[in-house]
Amino acid sequence: MTSKKVILTGSFGVGKTSLFNQFIYARFSDRYLTTIGVKVNKKVVKVGDREISLLLWDIAGEVTQDKVPTSYFLGASGIVYVFDLTRPLTYKNIETDINYLKDLLPGGIIKIVGNKKDLVSEEQIEAVKNSLSVPVNITTSAKTGENVSDLFQELGTDLIG
Repeated sequence: MTSKKVILTGSFGVGKTSLFNQFIYARFSDRYLTTIGVKVNKKVVKVGDREISLLLWDIAGEVTQDKVPTSYFLGASGIVYVFDLTRPLTYKNIETDINYLKDLLPGGIIKIVGNKKDLVSEEQIEAVKNSLSVPVNITTSAKTGENVSDLFQELGTDLIG
């Protein structure tokens, strides 16, 4: 079985840990607890007749700041960059963040995810997507679970290539 390291990154409070918990454990909590350091877990995803083990690293902090050691990214094959659809501040620097991540992980798969879609209308989602200089791969709701499995299924498919 193929195993791939995947980093979940983005601003504080965008729902990285909630996506992680929804995907791994199928649960959601309204309590906000800041991730300190890194939380690691794995889950096997079936892609056609193959399986891929996703080793998910839920890391704390901002993307490009000193709070996140670049060593966390070593050996990663994919990155899930999460922003909050309800907070423009979390996607204000998205182009800079994505370029930084591409430099850190040349040739890696990067999925750009707008989270908390349960809190906004489809019109608001489209307005956010249209305002960005990078394409959003998928919008999710860690709370309801909408598109969470789809996100990791797509990622697994891309990583198995």
